[in-house]
Amino acid sequence: MNDPDLDILTLARQGFCCSQIILHLALDLQGVENPGLLRAMSGLCNGFFSPKGTCGAFTGATCLLAYYGGKGSGREEASDKLPLMQSELAAWFEEWATARHGGIACSDIVSGDEPDPHICGGLVSACYGQAMAILVANGFDPADPLCR
Repeated sequence: MNDPDLDILTLARQGFCCSQIILHLALDLQGVENPGLLRAMSGLCNGFFSPKGTCGAFTGATCLLAYYGGKGSGREEASDKLPLMQSELAAWFEEWATARHGGIACSDIVSGDEPDPHICGGLVSACYGQAMAILVANGFDPADPLCR
């Protein structure tokens, strides 16, 4: 188990959901606190709170890419790399999750209405790792809070 995996378990025990954990890890890496962003990420919890919704680990990872590459003020532009990074993540997740779980919806991945910590923890770890690898491959430094 690597350090992010331990952090994932700790954050899950604190009541954060998959999408929140992914952004929390990035904020921690940067040494930044942003409770408003974490509250906003709760809108993606548990497949948008519908079992048929897309997995929150994936949507959280997509938001992670946008956190680094998206437009954040009137004076800046989104990175032209963002659409390709998000497409790469989407293609990876669809193949990865479908091969293991039969689809990308929460209901494909876990049975019942509640997340399964054993399954979801692995998904969060895989999605976070894949998003970070995509960022680095595209010239982003995830530890730099000013990285654009």
